[in-house]
Parts: sequence; structure tokens; C-alpha cells
Amino acid sequence: MLTRRQGLRAGTAALSAAWLRSARADESGTIYVALPNNPVTCDPINMSGHDVMILSQTIFENLVEFDIDGVLRPQLAKALPTVSADGLVYTFDLRQDVLFQDGTPLTSDDVKYSLEYAIDPANKAARGSIFNRLSHVETEGPHRLHVVMREPFAPWLYFLTKYMGVWPAGSCEKYGPDYFRLTPKGVGTGPGIFEEWKPNDYVSFRRNPAYWQKGLPHWDRLVVQVVPEDATRVAYLLSGQSDIIGAPPAREFSRLRKRPGIKGEAIPTIGGWTVMMQNVSRPPFDDIEFRRAVARAVDRKTIAEKIFYGLVEPSAIPAPASGWWYDADADAMSAYDLDQARRHLAKSRCPNGTEFDMDVASEPYLLDAKDAAVFLQAELAKLNIKVNLRMASIPVVNRRYIGGDYTCCIANVMSPGEPTYFLMANFTANSFMSKTSGIADPEIARVLKILFAETDEAKLKPIYADLMKYIGETSYYTWIGYFAAANLWRDRVKNFKPSKGLTINVRDVAVT
Repeated sequence: MLTRRQGLRAGTAALSAAWLRSARADESGTIYVALPNNPVTCDPINMSGHDVMILSQTIFENLVEFDIDGVLRPQLAKALPTVSADGLVYTFDLRQDVLFQDGTPLTSDDVKYSLEYAIDPANKAARGSIFNRLSHVETEGPHRLHVVMREPFAPWLYFLTKYMGVWPAGSCEKYGPDYFRLTPKGVGTGPGIFEEWKPNDYVSFRRNPAYWQKGLPHWDRLVVQVVPEDATRVAYLLSGQSDIIGAPPAREFSRLRKRPGIKGEAIPTIGGWTVMMQNVSRPPFDDIEFRRAVARAVDRKTIAEKIFYGLVEPSAIPAPASGWWYDADADAMSAYDLDQARRHLAKSRCPNGTEFDMDVASEPYLLDAKDAAVFLQAELAKLNIKVNLRMASIPVVNRRYIGGDYTCCIANVMSPGEPTYFLMANFTANSFMSKTSGIADPEIARVLKILFAETDEAKLKPIYADLMKYIGETSYYTWIGYFAAANLWRDRVKNFKPSKGLTINVRDVAVT
């Protein structure tokens, strides 16, 4: 028997299917992408997750972008910037063939306006704090600009690819925040023009006929569907109601990708944590020996292979084993060892065990964490640690851990694709997720300042090795591994592959 929620969802799916069939009868090429998460905004400086960034990145563009292989390259800029010897000034020359979707040409004044709007604390951009080392922008004619730093901060270019956009000068005051959040027509330079948002169902876009990348996009309409349930999302794919799906169920991924008419691929991301975030300001995680015990009690290999079916690369530190900044000695400091876990617990303030609440998202974000949470619950019970699983929707879970109103949370979280972002965001003061850890560590802040000023990987690697060992010692969080970007798609979809930056990119995709 269907539950009330399932019945309501079935009704919504039926309505959506009717709309989609009607749209497909159109002669134009329409591509359908099904995501598990319900978007809350199209505004690029306030996006809530990496999968729904398909909305903002269809409308808005940036000076630079990550391509699907994780390579930084110019977008609205003609080339990557030149950087002053002191690392404080980044100079960009803009393309001169770019129009906003309302037909007005892009100029350096628009870029200056957009960046300075985002970094102004008065505008309360969700990710504004990650750009707080930017000072201001100076323009030199209509197509050249200089971005001035307060101090060396090399990672900002990578953050720019995810948490920013360029819009016309004066447009925020002209239209207001709700326009950018819900109906941002004409204010981007991207391949798709916002068309319609049906809450809890879909967001649609039409092709930008004046897009500066000639011949793109290949589609005439893009429909991003909201399909939270794994089984329904798979059914949409198999029945042809969706062309591409995000967050395919891990246990079925290998089987589904071999079905006739279906393709699939999983590639390592360059910034995706599967992690137990722990509030160090609250017991029992305010006890370093307890944290070390938990870290040692996690069988990452089993979780990666038996629960996530190879879609997670196990690692006990904030570096994937395939990453250039990975350090094996640091990883070994928190490797699975129940005897070591018991020894650490014996030194803690709760040597005979304790209990705590763990928040878990009820729907998948990137991967479904519920089975991993149940496994961790069983494993920690071996140490007489009782884990109470507290299930809630993704927005509720996000609000709790970002606001620090939680004890522990298992989550999948994605960075812009470089090593410093989450360390800065979680473990330094006045950052996006400072309340999540409940700690601002001056040692991490000191090392990050060194890392921000250097770009040579050979020089950076030993600094990261020491930092990873320090993180292993403190065990602020319990890392499980790094997840892959995985997608399934129908064979009518051409030129598609998963993106190392995770967000589904369909700019170059065609449908037949």
C-alpha cells in the first residue's frame, strides 16, 4: 500500500510525465536531467549544493571555469590572469564578443560590480566569507580589470568557478534578490535562459540564441527535474522521462550502466568528502581521545566497497589517496584498528562508552548516506558507544551543521576542487562553516596562510604532509573518503561525461 507521501509523489510524477511527454512532442531538442535535491535558488552566490549548481551555471558564467576534467581555464576572460609578483593583483582581459541574455554587451564594469557586490558583507552572500581576502576591483577600459587582494590568496580563482557569477552592473538594485533567486531572466551570459520554475517538480531553460560560444548549446530546452527517490529517478531514466540522472543508487550503479540503451561512468572528484562532521565544542567530541577512538573504529574499506560499491575512495584524512597532497603516514594515524580505538576510549572521559546523536539526510545528496550511518552505528556499538540516528531533510540537516546546532553528522560535501577550501571553511574563524566544527584552530590558519601564497605543488607537498599529520592528531572530524562523480544517461545523449567538479555540465551535450 502506498503511504500518503508516496501517493502524493506518484501524483506529482504523473503530472510531470504528462508535461514532459507534451514537451517532447515539440520538434526542438529537449534534454531532461533528474536530480535528487530540491533547489532553493538560482542565485550563484547563494547556491545550496553542487548538484543544483546546474541552474546557476546554465544562466551565469565567470571569468574562469573548471572544465569537466577538472582543469582551470578561461571563460569570460580571454586567458587565465597574469598575477603580480607579490600575488596581490590579478589582471584579466575580457572577451569582447559576450552579450548578456538581454542583449547588452559584457564590460569590465559588470565584473567589478558583480565581484564587489558578492564580497560586500551587507549583501549577506552565503559564500561571501570565502572571498573576504579580496579588496576591490579596478577597471582599465571596457575589457580589462585588476582584482586586488588584501593578502596573497591563490585559491580564490578555484572558488570563483563555483560560488560566483557575472551579472549586469546595477541589476541587483534594479531587480532585487527574489528576482535573482526565482526568475533571473536576462541577467546572465550563459547558454540557457531561465524559463519556468515549478516548485518541487522542475526548472526549465531555453537555448540562448546569442550565446558567445557559437553553435552551443546543442539543445533547445533544458529541464532540470526534482526527483528525490532513488527508485523513481531510476524509473524516469529507464522509461525515457529523464536523459541524465544524478546520484544514482550505488548498489545498482554497476548493473544499470550495463543495461541496453543506458550508459554510466564514475570518476573521482577533486574535492568531495564523505565525512562524519563533529562539533568539537560539544561532548563527547570535545574530548580528543574520544575523537581518536571514533576515527580508529571506522572500517573505511568496508564502507567504500560494500556500502558505496566503489563510488567512494577510502581515506582517513582530507585528501583522496589519488590526490597530489595525500600523505600515507597521516592516513595511517587514523586507520581502522579496534584495539587502538579501545585504548583511546580508555583514556577518554567516557571509558565505558557513551551515546550521541548523528544527523543523517533522509534523501541522497551526491550519494545516499543512510546505509553508511547504520553501519557506523553498529561498528561504534562494539565500543559501547550508542549512536542515535536523527533523520531529517537535507535543508534541515544543512541548517543544523552550518549553524552548529548538532553533535555529529554524516554527510557528503563538495568543495570547488582544491585542498584548502574545506579546511579554511571548517577550521578557521569567520568562515562559511566555522560553527560546524565549533573550533577555530590558529595552527591550521597559520599553515593555510603559507599555502595561500604558494602555487608550486613540489613546494606545497611537504607543507600539506605536515598539515595532514596535524589533522590526524587532532581528529576534529572522522573522514571516510572521497566520493566519485557518478551519472547514468540514455544513449540518445551525446558528448556527455561526469564532471570532476561534480556539477552536471550539459553545455556541449546533444540529444538525438
